[in-house]
Amino acid sequence: MSGLNDYMLPCLNKTLFGVECPGCGMQRSLALVVHGQFTAAYHMYPAIYTLFILALFLVFNLFVKFKHDYKIKMGLIILNVIIVVVSYVVKITHLN
Repeated sequence: MSGLNDYMLPCLNKTLFGVECPGCGMQRSLALVVHGQFTAAYHMYPAIYTLFILALFLVFNLFVKFKHDYKIKMGLIILNVIIVVVSYVVKITHLN
């Protein structure tokens, strides 16, 4: 996995201010998924799988429209925001 780490973008927030942002860990988590380390990917960034589901749904919804697509889309977005915020708060409180 060190080959992929050479091409990852640094977190600007962490670089400038020394504090992780809510997106920190997403790239590394995706790299872990690509390498088949699914549990480690979840521990690195808990929203990785729900974001993947949201992305798949958004792409699918570009081609197929149905009755409750807006409600599903908004539900997935709200779920992802909640997971990202809660995991970020837990990460920050455990760092201090």
